[in-house]
Amino acid sequence: MPTWKHSFNNFLNLFLQSHCPLCQRPTSGEFCPYCTKQLQSCQHKDPAALWQQPIPVFGWGIYGGIVKRAIAVMKYENQPQIARPLGQWLGEAWLLSNVSKINPQPLVIPIPLHPHKQKTRGYNQAGLIAQSFCQTTGLKLQVNGLKRVQDTQAQFGLSVSERENNLAEAFAVGEELRRRRLNVPVLLVDDIYTTGATARSAVKILNQNSISVLGLVAVTTAVKDKYAKSL
Repeated sequence: MPTWKHSFNNFLNLFLQSHCPLCQRPTSGEFCPYCTKQLQSCQHKDPAALWQQPIPVFGWGIYGGIVKRAIAVMKYENQPQIARPLGQWLGEAWLLSNVSKINPQPLVIPIPLHPHKQKTRGYNQAGLIAQSFCQTTGLKLQVNGLKRVQDTQAQFGLSVSERENNLAEAFAVGEELRRRRLNVPVLLVDDIYTTGATARSAVKILNQNSISVLGLVAVTTAVKDKYAKSL
């Protein structure tokens, strides 16, 4: 290739590349190689450590540091593309786990946002994560399986009992799911799992409609190892 063409292509690539939303380095992907490596180093050694009753939870990473920042940037700085690699990594971990091999093929349902909040943000991050998760795993997705009927206050800073009360009647089963007769369980998807109040509220309304729940998968959990309890 002539030198001038090589120089022109390098110049053009500067405009084709975006910037990493976490460090602003030029990148052709969602994250730069440095931040990708840092994020992947935060993966749980045992993502299925919380896969136990009453609500089995499968978590890809530990909630803190650069993973916490990535989720905050995705949600509050209009960076929905971050959901794609997060959902992909969650899906890859799911496929590698024994959990996916010993359970039936579930129907995937993301934890919804209230319509007012989703309109303000422009997207539901759990829904985008679920889409990427299903593209990776091949599982079927029901985007509107649940709907949020109460515009609850943010969970951050609330006590466990306050979180439970805040979400007591937050969800309802979506119309399309109510019309279906499921012969498989539901697998819920969310970005963060902390106290489990959100999951319990969602499971409760699904069970009341005779829909069984296999468990919940989340990009991050507040659990650092298999012996720790969720915060």
